[in-house]
Amino acid sequence: MDASFVEDLTIIRQLKANLESCILGKTAEVELLLTAMLAGGHVLLEDVPGTGKTVLIKALAKSVEGQFRRIQCNPDLLPTDITGVAIYHPKQETFLFRPGPVMTNILLADEINRATTKTQSALLEAMEERHVTVDGERHPLPSPFLLLATQNPIDFEGTYVLPEAQLDRFMMKFSLGYPDHETEKKMLFSQASGHPVDRLEQVADIERVTEMQGRVREVHVDEAVADYVVSITRKTREHSSVFLGASPRATIALLQAAKALAYLRERQYVIPDDIKYLAPFVLGHRMILHSEARIEGLTVDSVFQSIFGQIRVPVRLEK
Repeated sequence: MDASFVEDLTIIRQLKANLESCILGKTAEVELLLTAMLAGGHVLLEDVPGTGKTVLIKALAKSVEGQFRRIQCNPDLLPTDITGVAIYHPKQETFLFRPGPVMTNILLADEINRATTKTQSALLEAMEERHVTVDGERHPLPSPFLLLATQNPIDFEGTYVLPEAQLDRFMMKFSLGYPDHETEKKMLFSQASGHPVDRLEQVADIERVTEMQGRVREVHVDEAVADYVVSITRKTREHSSVFLGASPRATIALLQAAKALAYLRERQYVIPDDIKYLAPFVLGHRMILHSEARIEGLTVDSVFQSIFGQIRVPVRLEK
């Protein structure tokens, strides 16, 4: 192991410990969030209120000491409230750009489905191109840029469904869910002397995160594993129960996420289990089932089980 890899692993363990001290009993979800961060992808957290979505995001931002902004989405929010606006300055007789909250490293878009579709679309350029255009002038975003959005799956009044084009730009979608009995009891005592986020200490800076993202891109991928990735995404388009399958963008995102997961799990090469584990989180929200399949009780998870059973898993890899 080279020195930078060893140092990265130490930082990753500290990041995990920080986040798990704030969100008890959610080791797998913490790993998914860190995977997306190291892969340079955006995350959509869909869950009922009060499960810790915002706390998890705040804990991540404080741990890496990056610029952090929060947008509370609602129907009155305008696109310029996100991107920024050009304002005329009388003394200088020119228009000056006033940056919006999107000019940050970590952006929390809380209850994103409460914003109108026009406002939601203002995030598309930022998510994909890493810049925004205001009055014809392009403004690059800070690097790295990570959008973490939350939405409530049960409250439909006053909400706007995210279009497929925007869902496709989220690398991952997952939920936190309710804690079990013992974990929820521990939460009562963990907050007796204040909120755990307030006690967190920085374990890395944003420049180090950028460096780790660069090393993640160098993680080895065997050609057989690459074939496995492509086979899975293509099967989502060919499956009889699927109306809309995963896009080529999803294929790229799945491999990027697998590299990051391998790095988190202290490997510098991807194995098929990385792909199989991440596929539902990376591809699931990009798929639409036929109405007949939904009536029959099929779900995206059951479709994935069918797909995995149809594809031969590579068993011998060169590292």
